[in-house]
Amino acid sequence: MTHIVVLGSANMDLVAYASRAPGLGETVTGREFRTAPGGKGLNQAVAAVRAGAEVSMIGAVGSDQYGAVLRASLQGAGVDIDLLRTVEGPSGTAHITVDDEGRNAIVVVPAANGTVESLLPGDETLIATADALLLQLELPLSAVVEGARAARRHGVRTILTPAPARPLPPELLAATDLLVPNEHEAAALTGIADPHGAAEELLRHVPQTVITLGAAGSLHAARGADPVLVPAPVVDAVDTTAAGDTFTGALSVALAEGRPVRDALAWASSAAALSVQRLGAAPAMPYRKEIDAL
Repeated sequence: MTHIVVLGSANMDLVAYASRAPGLGETVTGREFRTAPGGKGLNQAVAAVRAGAEVSMIGAVGSDQYGAVLRASLQGAGVDIDLLRTVEGPSGTAHITVDDEGRNAIVVVPAANGTVESLLPGDETLIATADALLLQLELPLSAVVEGARAARRHGVRTILTPAPARPLPPELLAATDLLVPNEHEAAALTGIADPHGAAEELLRHVPQTVITLGAAGSLHAARGADPVLVPAPVVDAVDTTAAGDTFTGALSVALAEGRPVRDALAWASSAAALSVQRLGAAPAMPYRKEIDAL
């Protein structure tokens, strides 16, 4: 079975649903509130395990009630959490507003995630067993760089989601095999709004990139190859909170299984399309049989 290791964040999502997000200094009335496990690392781990991989997660949760819920959620999903740390203090939280069009605005408080500044004994050994390592930027950058370098030493494919968007150090880019930004992150990284132009610029730093384009699908670009644009299924979105993480988790599984790029993108897009039709982040992610059926 394909083995994916995720080095990333785990948050409790605190989600308010309202007709629209408030502006600065404004209060709006919401219609519903939910809490659910989330965080880009946890989301990608759940997406990958539901897509059919064996998944292990490296990260940290707090000693609070949220930490216990996050651990139980991952374990219940079938994710190996032997190397998920528990640290004194609060777990990470994400404060999310979702409007009537399914768009979201998010404030993340890292808390326990911010304590993961480096790998611990056993982390690199686990990474070495993987078919792919999934990374994001909700942990301290020092740990992300160290994880990517560990994967490179052992010939493990490194897939990086550059979110929240920030300048990426050359040593991280040098250890990244596949960069998966959304179109806004790609523009922030390159200063180029056009996804094709942004992809061309990103290829100066990494060998491959996939830029997700929301309802328009995804764009794959690789050095020495023609770009591949794959449309997304047309659906009515109710909550796009973890669509990108669902896509990346499913994509990592498809690529590790050896699927051609176009097929892998289409399969990952189907997974994301299913997730946006449901409320929540990890709870909304589809299982492999659902993705295959779309």
